[in-house]
Amino acid sequence: MRILLSNDDGYFAPGLAALYEALSDLGEVTVVAPEQNRSGASNSLTLDRPLMLKQAASGFYFVNGTPTDCVHLAVTGMLENLPDMIVSGINSGANMGDDTIYSGTVAAATEGYLLGIPSIAVSLTSFEGKHFSTAGKVARSLVERFVRQPVSEPMLLNVNVPDIPYAELQGMEVTRLGRRHKAEPVVRMSSPRNETVYWIGAAGAAADAGPGTDFYAIDQGRVSITPLQIDLTHTRQLATIRQWMQ
Repeated sequence: MRILLSNDDGYFAPGLAALYEALSDLGEVTVVAPEQNRSGASNSLTLDRPLMLKQAASGFYFVNGTPTDCVHLAVTGMLENLPDMIVSGINSGANMGDDTIYSGTVAAATEGYLLGIPSIAVSLTSFEGKHFSTAGKVARSLVERFVRQPVSEPMLLNVNVPDIPYAELQGMEVTRLGRRHKAEPVVRMSSPRNETVYWIGAAGAAADAGPGTDFYAIDQGRVSITPLQIDLTHTRQLATIRQWMQ
């Protein structure tokens, strides 16, 4: 089996090392990740400058671009054979609800999905990062399940794992995305040159977080597995807009 790994925290991130350790004996595993932290890069491609591919002492490849760049470059130009699966992560921090729109972790997996390759994004729901090995075991179990039971069409799974010991997990749940309240206001500060600068505010609290959502599963100590699709068409508004355009 050929597996491509990527992330958005950078090729040096402990979550990526934990993911490689968990999956490295399942087949031919290649790592292509950003040169630096590109959290929040979403699905952006670098089109204003050339990309460079280098290899670290660890054997991991890194690119001076975004997570999407990494997967696109690997699949369309670097690898001689297409991967059977792409796994992105393990992200430091949750990617649930509206976060998925901005997430570079999810974006790397999305690029694989758009290229026709089954893809999984894996996140540990804490910035403390105490139990990356738990998320690694979850990722391995999903890859092994895919090997045993291949899915008939390309899949894109967003997986969030509680930052607790593996033995304390309360199972896995297939969920839908919840929703957050709007983000906190930007933080205004002064630079050393007395210039006004702004930091993007924190994500808002969960608003739609009831049973069935990714937020609820994590709160109950369960792994959240959300199948995603990439179709931005607002189908329920098609008739409304057609009538509006008359």
